[in-house]
Formats: sequence, structure tokens, C-alpha cells
Amino acid sequence: MSFPEGPFDIQVNGYAGTDFCAADLTGAQFRHACEKLKEDGVAGILATIITDSIDSLTTKLERMVRFREQDELIREMVWGFHVEGPFLNASEGYIGAHPPECVVPANVEDTKKLLDAGNGLVQLITLAPENDPGFATTQFLAEQGITVSAGHCDPDLETLKGAIDAGLSMMTHLGNGCPVTLNRHDNIVQRALSLSDHLWQCFIPDGAHVEFFALRNYLKVCGLERTIMVTDAISAAGLGPGTYELSGAPVEIDESGVARRPGSPNLAGSTIRMPGIKENLSRQLGLSESEISLLTDSNPKAAIFGG
Repeated sequence: MSFPEGPFDIQVNGYAGTDFCAADLTGAQFRHACEKLKEDGVAGILATIITDSIDSLTTKLERMVRFREQDELIREMVWGFHVEGPFLNASEGYIGAHPPECVVPANVEDTKKLLDAGNGLVQLITLAPENDPGFATTQFLAEQGITVSAGHCDPDLETLKGAIDAGLSMMTHLGNGCPVTLNRHDNIVQRALSLSDHLWQCFIPDGAHVEFFALRNYLKVCGLERTIMVTDAISAAGLGPGTYELSGAPVEIDESGVARRPGSPNLAGSTIRMPGIKENLSRQLGLSESEISLLTDSNPKAAIFGG
């Protein structure tokens, strides 16, 4: 499968005022987000929806499939879907901005409903390995050629290794989707880093999700060849401070562009755009154009589509 050159963002929840997770998303809004993404130099995305009831998730996927079929620009920009949840860890801190009341154990029956609703376009599912009994859902997805990523999770080392054996191949926004305070050594970040040879490691390089000095350390451990940069953009991306929505719930954007649920210390998506990622990787980390292209173009395509 061939794709145009340019950044491929595998985690985009919304953009320029459009929330892909909204229950009332319109085709015009979806197209507007795609127009703005293209203007920002993005070649393609995985439109991302977060934890909700299975019925709501299938409805959202079916709607986006329909809009994509009806609009050439949406087809050009949206290469598939990323379903982040609902098979996550509902514990405080690990669940982040996802609604814990919608979390359910991973199971093949619900997974098939999601895949059917996505009409063959669900390319990536984020789940918590410890919420996947017997790793049955991970194995099922991997056998379908769908990338399985661990996120909003806290598996112990043996559980994480078991998930990898079953087909897990990625970590979603490592260092995030976990409590602000962790055990110094035995934590999900260290466990994932210890298995970097087996996992694609994704980061949000906005300076808020991961401080740049820490991101530099992570890159030394993971290696550029196994690392992917994502925006985790929400509807507020490209807009200023204020209150916006993510999957129907409010998100407050402060003066520095950091997104949080009201009253929560945990982050709720990002407002960074791909030009900002490139600037940060160049200015803050000193990466070359070819290295930045590896992290934003070649690696995400390889992780999702192979090659």
C-alpha cells in the first residue's frame, strides 16, 4: 500500500473547532477539520474517538465512514480510525480524560461490533492489557492485521510481556494516561521502556505532556527507529484559550495551550499541531529534517500499515 509523503498523525481527536468524538458531528465540520489539517502540511490521519458506550462508539464510527464515503477530501486525509478505549484501566489517574463509567473489559464480541462499524477502516485500538482477559482481544485484533497499543494502563511486567506475545506492538502517548505521581522505579513508563525493542513508543512533544529534557532521555532509550510523534489534537487545536469539548465534556485551554478537564490535574488531549511538533523537535531536541520525517512520517506508516 502506498501513501503520499508527509506527516501521518495516528492520534487526532479533533481539529480547528471540530470534535471527532461529538455525538452531533456533521460532514461539513469533518471536512473543515480536514481542510485545516491539509493546510498544516499533514498528509493523513487516523481520526480518533475515545471511550464511550459501545453503541455510541459504533454510531460515531458509522457516521465518519459515511462522511468519508461522501467527500473526496475526507477520504484523502482520513486513512482510518483509532479507537482509544473503552477497554482501558478505569482507575483514577490512569483513565485520564476518559469517562470511567463507560469502561468495560476487552472482549471479542464488542470488538467485532467496532470493526464492523468502522467498515474495515479501524487501524489502531488502544486498550489496557490488564483489562484484556487472557489477551484474547489483543490476539484477535493482531490476527486481523490491526495494530494494538497499550495506553491508560498499568500492567505489571509479566502482563505486558504476555500482551506483546499476543500481538501488542505499541504504547499510546507514553508517560501520559497515568497518575501524576508514580512509584519511582516500578511504573508503567519504566516497564514499557524496558521492552522498547518490541514496542513502538508514541509521544506528544508539546512540552506539557512530556518535558523536552525527559523526551530527549526517552529517545536515547527507545531509539529513533522505534519512536512515533503524535499531536493527540483535540477540537481546540488551532484556536486560543477557552472552553471546548472532547466527547461531549468540557475541556479548558489555558494561556499556554494546555488542555485539562475542569478541576483535574490530568491533561485532556493537546492543542499542538504538526508544524509545532516539527519546530519543537528541531529547536528543543536538535533533530534533523530526516530524523523528524522518520518520527512523523515513516515510522507511523510502518507501525500501522507495515513495511
